[in-house]
Amino acid sequence: MKDNKVLNYLEEIIKNHPSDWLGLTTHRLDIYNEKLAKTQFLEQLETLYSKNNASTGALAVLPTAYDYIRLGHPLSSVLEWGIAQLNGLEAENVISFSSKIIPVLAVLRKNLLENRDTQINYTGELPSIFNTTILKEVYGYEFQLQKVNDPSEIVAFNGSTIFITENDSINTVNISSNIDFVISLHGKLGSVLVINSSLDKSYVSDIQHVRRRETIAMTPSNSLVALKSLVKQQPIIVTDSDVTNDKTSVLNSIKEITGTQLSPLVASSGLSIQYAIMMGLVHDAQENHPGKAIKFIVPPNCYGGTNDQARRVAACLSNVAVVDLPVDGDNDMVQSIDNVLNQIAAQDAVPYIIAEIPTNPRVEVPDLVALKNALSKERKTPEGTTAIDPVFILDQTFCPNVHFLGDGKMLSTVRTISYASGSKFPSGGKCTAGYCVGNNKTSKLMDKIELHLTLCDNEATDLQYEILAAQLPSMNQRIKDAYKNTREFVTFVQETLPNAKINFVSEELAKQGFTPSVFSLDLPTKGATEEEKETYKRALNLKLINLMITEIPNESKFCVSYGQLKGCYWTIPATSTQGTTKEGDKDYIVRASLSPDLDLELHKRVFKEFVDHI
Repeated sequence: MKDNKVLNYLEEIIKNHPSDWLGLTTHRLDIYNEKLAKTQFLEQLETLYSKNNASTGALAVLPTAYDYIRLGHPLSSVLEWGIAQLNGLEAENVISFSSKIIPVLAVLRKNLLENRDTQINYTGELPSIFNTTILKEVYGYEFQLQKVNDPSEIVAFNGSTIFITENDSINTVNISSNIDFVISLHGKLGSVLVINSSLDKSYVSDIQHVRRRETIAMTPSNSLVALKSLVKQQPIIVTDSDVTNDKTSVLNSIKEITGTQLSPLVASSGLSIQYAIMMGLVHDAQENHPGKAIKFIVPPNCYGGTNDQARRVAACLSNVAVVDLPVDGDNDMVQSIDNVLNQIAAQDAVPYIIAEIPTNPRVEVPDLVALKNALSKERKTPEGTTAIDPVFILDQTFCPNVHFLGDGKMLSTVRTISYASGSKFPSGGKCTAGYCVGNNKTSKLMDKIELHLTLCDNEATDLQYEILAAQLPSMNQRIKDAYKNTREFVTFVQETLPNAKINFVSEELAKQGFTPSVFSLDLPTKGATEEEKETYKRALNLKLINLMITEIPNESKFCVSYGQLKGCYWTIPATSTQGTTKEGDKDYIVRASLSPDLDLELHKRVFKEFVDHI
């Protein structure tokens, strides 16, 4: 009876779900509590379930599930809840992935850090992309493989047991006491990981964090397909798409936009492509510089996902470490790079630099000639040999239209990989896919990155390619239009509140092609002590944002996004994009991003109202 009730309720959700559950790629901070993000949605969903209420209105006001489609969202959360209900499990013990391989890697990572053995059992054949040698030699994972005809053949093992099975439908899971993890592979949809409820709860949070940093949840559209299979108890039905033409269109657009010649790589998210870059470079260093230390040089206040992922890679590999690169405020990126590269040359180590241009959130652009010279300078090791030249990994999300890498461009002669989050300008906020390109000096590196993107099964989905194919051709025009709005608004803010500090590109930089549509605002403050001043400013930040989103609810949103097709987005980096950044490196300022399409005069009037009341 309970199974029927659950399936009937899920069927009503499929019929009535809000359109935002499929189309919104950024969380709604108005209904989002980060501390409760993993529990609040399901708690309130279960309340609706107990009342048999699946109306669109009731579902629409449920709090945001997780905080990005990348990490988990209403439909993936409902799918996980439904599977858990039918199997007598806690919902948190069911975790969906867009990737078929990453759930295995998530368990292997946890067990590596716990020094725990892993046995991987499987029926049929493992996915062809599962590369045992690379997983052991590059990722450092240890495991045994065992083919079985049936899960009943799996016996007790002194460590963790994984059972991998391929299924053409979403159904109940057979998880016995001898199996710790069941991973069901579902073709193009991805996979579902079920964790034995007897295991330590730390597995749940650690596996969720792998999904947070190295991949994405099963996408909304695919979660809906999976839910339909679960409800009907029928095989998964995937609509055919024209992915070949869409992919060709996307790759051609990216090459045209970036001015590069090598084939781009497109991943399920910005962090998915960043993970492929990092592991591809680790692999290259192991092959070409065996035994040498690898240093990832990262700004301590950059996007929290970048910072956290770099440290997570280093935690798994004894020869990999993270080195801080101060880039904002009183620190000069070029000088910092020069100093750090000198230090790493003295250690005869392998230098990989990750940096954002313009920087986030201070929107600063370094002297590019000086940057090129610092990266190109030949350095010597203590033995007098030539130090290993750096690879510059450029996060170009704020200005994806700037040509850094093409022939004759500023970074064409330095080994440089550029990447961008596709949830921003490339897709106009319609999907999470990210991409990377390399200059002609990085051909072999790009091959390694592609290898690891494939190994992790993190390539963009068919729908993501379809969305990018539709949106990329208009991206450069949207960037121009959004910059025009932002420049006009920044000028108005400067005139209206002259004692505020604004971080934005200069007119000179804009003429060079740096036309972001994001700026940061350090509001004026007051108080007798530094603590009082900081407290006042933080309260003022929220007062401004709350006024904008209250007075202009259809356009102004409290959200971390950027590059959307419509509206204006407000956030405080310290409590959003810098969530995992060390406290001392966080920026408690206002960051605003404007789109090509918004009522600019209304935003000016509301900002003037704010100024008049402070």
